[in-house]
Amino acid sequence: MKEINTRIEKQYHLQGLYEDIMQRLKEQGVDPNKVTRADISGVDEFHVRGAQVSKELTGDFDFQGLTVLDVGCGLGGPCRMLADEFNCHVTGIDMSHEFIRTARKLSELVAMNGSTNFVQGDALDLPFKEETFDVVWTQHVQMNIENKRKFYSEIGRVLKDQGTFIYYDIFKTGKGDIHYPVPWANDVSVSFLGTISNMENILKEEGFSKVQTKNQSSSAIEFLHGLFEKIKASGPPKLGLNVLMGASTREKLGNILNGLEDNSIELESGIYKKNADGK
Repeated sequence: MKEINTRIEKQYHLQGLYEDIMQRLKEQGVDPNKVTRADISGVDEFHVRGAQVSKELTGDFDFQGLTVLDVGCGLGGPCRMLADEFNCHVTGIDMSHEFIRTARKLSELVAMNGSTNFVQGDALDLPFKEETFDVVWTQHVQMNIENKRKFYSEIGRVLKDQGTFIYYDIFKTGKGDIHYPVPWANDVSVSFLGTISNMENILKEEGFSKVQTKNQSSSAIEFLHGLFEKIKASGPPKLGLNVLMGASTREKLGNILNGLEDNSIELESGIYKKNADGK
């Protein structure tokens, strides 16, 4: 397990990430003393459709004033959005030391370090007491987690009775091969895509009830085509996901697009409710 975790952290590690973001903001003429959430929204949400889809997910649930855990929080963009717009107290956890360092500094930069908290840790061993959170939220995380049952059981453990689990994730369909590299894996050694049906079975066995799900594949395809058109016309963004994926950005996103179009992978969002007493 330790070896896998080391490989996964290496997959995402970028030394001096916060400093790189600040330099790019400076090059765009952004005053470092007046940085807003909007200024960093292109880079601080590491998932397909970024801040747009995070905001859409909030339209299906009343977050006002709740305690939220973001598992696999990355640079903390969704955490800041939930805290800022819904008065949530949000904790983010991620395996990457550099992501957590950057998340903390970005929250301080936009004066949100009081309403967001970031913890470096393992999603399979969450450092929180039972029934701590009203909501657990996760986006594009299970692809790097081999032990799906432990992942979802830990989410259930830290959720309060009748708490809410919200996800937005990429799944394999079993209808074709995954082509690498992709944003979560340069090769198969750190990629553990699950199927939707397997997730549903585990969640049911762990005491969750489905509230709703939504296929997000067509929206992702449209978004990626639009992104490639923008890159073709104007070049890569000054502060976008290319900061996190570097020279391989086009190839990685292209492999996601190809996988969605050939139906070897699919995107889905959903809401589940933890049953009272986990039954």
